[in-house]
Amino acid sequence: MTGENAIPRQRVAAGISINADLSIGPYFVDGCDTLVKLWAQRCREFEGRTAHREKEYGIWQSHSWDDFLERAMWIGMGLRKLGLKRGECVSILAEDSKEWIYADLGVQAVGGIPSGVYSTDSARQLAYLVNDSDSRFLFVGDDEQLDKWLAVRDDMPGLASVIVLRSDGLGDFADDRVMFLEDLYDAGRAEAERNPGVFEDEIERSRPEDVALLVYTSGTTGNPKGAMLTHSNIMYSISTAPDTLLMSSDDEHVCFLPLCHVLERTVSALHPIAIGSTVNFAESPETVFDNIREVSPTVFVAVPRVWEKMHSRISNMETDATWLGRWAYGRALSAGMARADAELSGRPTPFGATVRYLFWDLVLLKNLRRMLGMDRLRRGNTGAVSISPDLLRWFLAIGVRIFEGYGMTESAGIMTLNSAAANRLGTVGRNVPGSEIRIGQDGEIQFRAASCFKGYWRDNEKSADAFTADGWLRTGDTGEIDADGYLTVTGRIKDIIITSGGKNVAPAKIEDRLKASPYVSDAIVIGDGRKYLTCLI
Repeated sequence: MTGENAIPRQRVAAGISINADLSIGPYFVDGCDTLVKLWAQRCREFEGRTAHREKEYGIWQSHSWDDFLERAMWIGMGLRKLGLKRGECVSILAEDSKEWIYADLGVQAVGGIPSGVYSTDSARQLAYLVNDSDSRFLFVGDDEQLDKWLAVRDDMPGLASVIVLRSDGLGDFADDRVMFLEDLYDAGRAEAERNPGVFEDEIERSRPEDVALLVYTSGTTGNPKGAMLTHSNIMYSISTAPDTLLMSSDDEHVCFLPLCHVLERTVSALHPIAIGSTVNFAESPETVFDNIREVSPTVFVAVPRVWEKMHSRISNMETDATWLGRWAYGRALSAGMARADAELSGRPTPFGATVRYLFWDLVLLKNLRRMLGMDRLRRGNTGAVSISPDLLRWFLAIGVRIFEGYGMTESAGIMTLNSAAANRLGTVGRNVPGSEIRIGQDGEIQFRAASCFKGYWRDNEKSADAFTADGWLRTGDTGEIDADGYLTVTGRIKDIIITSGGKNVAPAKIEDRLKASPYVSDAIVIGDGRKYLTCLI
């Protein structure tokens, strides 16, 4: 911890201490100014409480905060013994798991910089990311991911070792540059025993300005770029959460989106460390909906497509139901819609509508939520792409509150968010506390806050281009801000259509409206330089 007299005035929100004024740094959470200091404090504080759950042989198994600290320490000390230096990168190519998180924090704790690689990336993409980040070590999840490295091993000369997280099916495999996680654990345990206190000293050496994470962007217009997020970026981002999210140390999350994406990293790694909640890892993308029903999370964050699939499941059940079942569903949904519309408009729900809702909730809606695994849900969130307001209204009608937000890698996650206290469908909410947002002359959404990234790894030119001359982060998105401060994202600057008459048109809104129809799987609006717009369906 940094000296107490350097800590700005604090306040308590959601049970944690944060800066009273989030526009002023440095940023502290419960007296800690870096993520790894906060993580170590949480592990000591919660000890035997459950940090993670995973299924093993079909049964959910719990793993404690003590396990988290111990195994991350073994990883960090093992890598340090193998030659990892502070400021060097370590790549992680694996499906979501507790070991992914152990590696993430173990690397950070000894001053390394973890860099996630999508498990769907090709061998060639893996080679690019490892080389671009100058990674010294690579974690791979299993034999499938190991095969990718084997295919391009000669193209990564700077890589010292590969560590396999799960050795199933690799019993006879041997390679001088490959070791298994169990071997790294053994090396790290021995190193920690020989050098007591060194791991804790490495954590204390962390500084707010140090790069904590390297998160690669999608690279849709070229090679991916590595965004450097500092501990200060992350601590500010964490500090904004208690005011905008319903958070509790009793929360249960389901982790299933890629952890190398800033959204899942935030909700399944950073926020649980901030509040001390529990993360449940889905078995696979194919079992997500079954796992959600088994866990019944209190918090669930997903991209719109996942929420759409949930809605489709209920719609298909309605189609296959008897006439009585369809009638009951219609009446229940009507009662839910009346309550939802009153809530969204800020009006009190009429007494009669409240009674009807309570009746149909008891008879039918509660069972719908249980079938979806949403019966304990206090908060749902969505982002990454726009979601239909009608879909959000439907979920609210059945008793599931989903709040849409907006963010990007370069902002260390959330920039704007709807909340229980301020929710306006069709918008992505208001900017988080301590931040500023504006619309540039060309209609671009621009953002300024302590979460804005340090720059792109080894690319000063693109780092400079990411900001305006007066220091605002350029999002590349177009949008509008209403009189109450709610932001609506209208499209991408590069997608703007300019007709022959000089009119600027954002095609995304039109395309989204068309794709809301069950008869339209995709739609593309064209019309650049033409008198009128045309749509390909």
